[in-house]
Amino acid sequence: MKRLHLPSRISHGLDFLIPDNWSADQALAVVELIDDLRERIVAHYQIALNELLREQRAPPGNPHPRDNAADPF
Repeated sequence: MKRLHLPSRISHGLDFLIPDNWSADQALAVVELIDDLRERIVAHYQIALNELLREQRAPPGNPHPRDNAADPF
């Protein structure tokens, strides 16, 4: 089985099996459900998610300018 490169970077664990006999309508319904769930999560946690993503994506040893805004040194 080919490993997918997931946005979560999870590379091991239990596979989530998706039936291969779904109709296009069923597949679309699941995609729309996931999109709706993502929109609701982002709407509620937008600020916290943005901060967490900024922290995770910042290069080591190169803090964001706002991190030390009160510290002049």
